[in-house]
Amino acid sequence: MVTLIVATTIDPASIGPASALLAMPGWHPGPPIQDVPSFVNRDVRLLKHDSSIVREDHLDTRWEETTGETVDEVIFLSKHTAASNRPALTVHPIGVPHLTEGDQLPVGGKPAWAAPPNPRIGPWFRLLKSIADSHNLTPEFEVTLEATHHGPITNAPTMFVEIGSTEEYWKRQDAAQAIALVGPV
Repeated sequence: MVTLIVATTIDPASIGPASALLAMPGWHPGPPIQDVPSFVNRDVRLLKHDSSIVREDHLDTRWEETTGETVDEVIFLSKHTAASNRPALTVHPIGVPHLTEGDQLPVGGKPAWAAPPNPRIGPWFRLLKSIADSHNLTPEFEVTLEATHHGPITNAPTMFVEIGSTEEYWKRQDAAQAIALVGPV
């Protein structure tokens, strides 16, 4: 059973933590999945996409079909946006259970559906808060839980871990490093 971490090169708040993870010891190239490179470190697999990840449905199933490895959990690294523009580190489950058939899906998912929440959301949130405190990211950054509000579709327990809320903060290496330090490696 493996943990699948998903990042995209088109999002600085995604590739920053992914790069910080990959800078840690033990990573080596893994099998590509539909031309998407992967990296392996013990029981963790990191996919590095070049496209939007909120519409990349069934990555867990595609990984299992390609490699034969069972995906125990999926962790997406992404940017967070908010009208407040407040710096934030967020953790949340995925899905759009509040939408019904025929509703517009602005950021992926499936109407009236939510992925099983990753049971490590609580522990990750608490550890992220502790790391953010010890790295002097708080009170500048709010560490918070969010409600589910977008895709993609997965079968495995899933969570998003995000840096927000503007481009200035999405590129912050200290925030990326904090997320990498929480990481499952």
